[in-house]
Amino acid sequence: MDGMINLDKPAGISSAAAVSRVKRLLPRGTKIGHAGTLDPFATGVLLLLIGKATKACEMLMAQPKRYETTAKMGATTATDDRDSPEIPAAIPRQPSRAEIEQAAAAMVGTIQQRPPIYSALKIAGHPAYELARSGKPVNLEPRSVRVDAIEILSWQWPLLRMRIDCGRGTYVRAIARDLGEALKCGGYLTELRRTRIGSFDIAQAVTLEQLIQQGIAPYLQPISLPHPQNPQQGRQND
Repeated sequence: MDGMINLDKPAGISSAAAVSRVKRLLPRGTKIGHAGTLDPFATGVLLLLIGKATKACEMLMAQPKRYETTAKMGATTATDDRDSPEIPAAIPRQPSRAEIEQAAAAMVGTIQQRPPIYSALKIAGHPAYELARSGKPVNLEPRSVRVDAIEILSWQWPLLRMRIDCGRGTYVRAIARDLGEALKCGGYLTELRRTRIGSFDIAQAVTLEQLIQQGIAPYLQPISLPHPQNPQQGRQND
């Protein structure tokens, strides 16, 4: 059994937990992985790779991604999302839509982004989030990432809805945090939905319930594997 499943990951479970649930539906010993982690509170496109398709992981992770997200302005959290307590910010005034659009435009392109301290990036062999949870200092250097577009979908204080197109390694919750800092009002993510990875769209995604009820076979898609003499195909820096 080889191929890919375009899964609509539900909120409340990790990407690894989603993989584990699907693995129970596969013949014993079948390899399975995923391309591109989603945080537990996030939903949307999670590409599950089965059998020989696991070799396409790097190629798929390098594909451009699209997200639709809601940020709450006027407050921050330690995790830059709703998974930690809200900290109200001192707000000189509410930003206008024009000011938000100007601040967002400054974040489009190849930018230097500081990853959230609650992330899986490792420091001396330990995930940053483990150090942060234990109260130890976390110092993550800014990294080069690519943001292709930020579109403001709606703005009514304090909720800002955005559509974001970006490359591998971009933290969408860091975009919300940095927008809040630029606007001097604070900001964090309350909703995050990945709607596309490369050509794989949420409109064609399948739910866990569908897989459990109908099985894997109807939703297993063939996928072209990287050429064996070009193992770096599709790679780009995190």
